[in-house]
Amino acid sequence: FKLTYPSGTATAHLINSFHTPQGAKLAKKQVRVLGKFFSFSFLWSFFQWFFTGGENCGFSNFPTFGLKAYQYKFYFDFSATYVGVGMICPYIINISVLLGGILSWGIMWPLIETKKGDWFPADVEPSSMHGLQAYKVFIAVAIILGDGLYNFCKVLSRTLSGLFVQLRGTTPSFSRRSFTVQEEEEDPHASPQTPKESYDDQRRTRFFLKDQIPTWFAVGGYITISAASTAILPHMFHQLRWYYILVIYICAPVLAFCNAYGAGLTDWSLASTYGKLAIFTIGAWAGSEHGGMLAGLAACGVMMNIVSTASDLTQDFKTGYLTLSSPKSMFVSQVIGTAMGCVVSPCVFWLFYKAFDDLGIPNSEYPAPFATVYRSMAKLGVEGVASLPRECLVLCYAFFSVAILVNIVKDSLPSRWGRFVPLPMAMAYR
Repeated sequence: FKLTYPSGTATAHLINSFHTPQGAKLAKKQVRVLGKFFSFSFLWSFFQWFFTGGENCGFSNFPTFGLKAYQYKFYFDFSATYVGVGMICPYIINISVLLGGILSWGIMWPLIETKKGDWFPADVEPSSMHGLQAYKVFIAVAIILGDGLYNFCKVLSRTLSGLFVQLRGTTPSFSRRSFTVQEEEEDPHASPQTPKESYDDQRRTRFFLKDQIPTWFAVGGYITISAASTAILPHMFHQLRWYYILVIYICAPVLAFCNAYGAGLTDWSLASTYGKLAIFTIGAWAGSEHGGMLAGLAACGVMMNIVSTASDLTQDFKTGYLTLSSPKSMFVSQVIGTAMGCVVSPCVFWLFYKAFDDLGIPNSEYPAPFATVYRSMAKLGVEGVASLPRECLVLCYAFFSVAILVNIVKDSLPSRWGRFVPLPMAMAYR
């Protein structure tokens, strides 16, 4: 899909700027521009700090459209980070995110809120999964899964058809293709619908594939890690049965693809969203009598690590692809960093755990607000789908289908019209 991966692309261009054929003069100019905008961003963030009196206060939550609109999240966040990401992302991504925000916070949630007392209890807290929050979470998950699974099936079908054609010998194998512009133009099997690759792209592809990670190593490594997790984790969390973990590792590659695809579009990883999916699935499977809440929360941690690692690694591969770096070297670096994290992260957590007796308690210095939200989700997951608010599941089915339908329409239209169709994955992020 030639996904952007904004952070990976920006990092690659920064690295390439220090290794240009023009030498130090151009690099010095680029560093000067980098320092200028870095200073502006830092000073702007420092200025905003003086006007932040607490949570949801200051320029990061500026009620530009009034307090009524502010209640539905229509406000300006004067963050330079969003400006930078928006400049890197294609226009259709920015428009899709904006359109998703308008449709959800401007139309859907206010309409569903009018059903308070009918579709869901009127006295539930805003963060409760028995109220409006359930519609927000599950509808977004349905759209993300619909879009991600559609593109996963499309890539899989194209891959299988390409392999089938190669096995029949109707086209030369990809590994034997020449990567020169002249020979590609002479290739009688080249499709007139396939755009010509530039010389730089051909060179990057050749270098990237020359030192790629063997398939047997990737598959074998994944099986080894899944076997180790299946054997070890049940001893750490007794409520988490070994077959729960096995099912997670079987389903995770599809969800990891969805997350890597979304991160390539918007630069945002939705690992937490897929973790919520694991909470409900495993929690409902385990049930309240067998520690379903703890099993769901532990499964959430497993799923989030798998899915987030996939998007992070793919983003780093994008950087490596653009900088002509070896995929094997990048993978080894990831392994070393992950091994360090296995030691550093628990130590940092243990320091916080020992230093603050009220860690995670509401209204404390470190209240860990997401812990309360995830616990509520785990409780809801144990109670089952029947505990979801009224019409929530119906709306999830509808938006799952809409996401697939929008992708079908986008692929069916000519490219000059299809490029104006918004992307469901980006819309779901808001």
